[in-house]
Amino acid sequence: MNLKDDKTTLTIYLEGATITDITSFYRQVNAQLMQDEDWQLGENLDAFDDLLYGGYSKWKDYDQLEIIWTDIAVSERGLGRETTKTYYESKLGENSPYNQDLAREKIKRLEAGKGQTYFDILMEIIESHRDKVILVKR
Repeated sequence: MNLKDDKTTLTIYLEGATITDITSFYRQVNAQLMQDEDWQLGENLDAFDDLLYGGYSKWKDYDQLEIIWTDIAVSERGLGRETTKTYYESKLGENSPYNQDLAREKIKRLEAGKGQTYFDILMEIIESHRDKVILVKR
């Protein structure tokens, strides 16, 4: 069965050619979904996951969200190992509340050519919402 049958669908477009780092990803998500809110989604994977549950943002009045992500290969490179390593390194500050050992382990795995990239994590989050979110890769 097609997920779109008998459901109201909001379609958004992510321009992958301009998603070259974490900031540019959230900038586009905010531009597409948060324009009617008086706050913006932070650069946070948990916040992105929460957004996909619905209940707020532009898609709160729809049954499902269709994300058409163009030039996704550009985004995959931009959100790849180096960006992800830098992301985890930023968690290593002296006053960081982040689990330091976990961040070091993730960096070690990335340096070994293993471990999830930021892009991989985003794909996993989107997939976990497949009952409400359709991802079209172009």
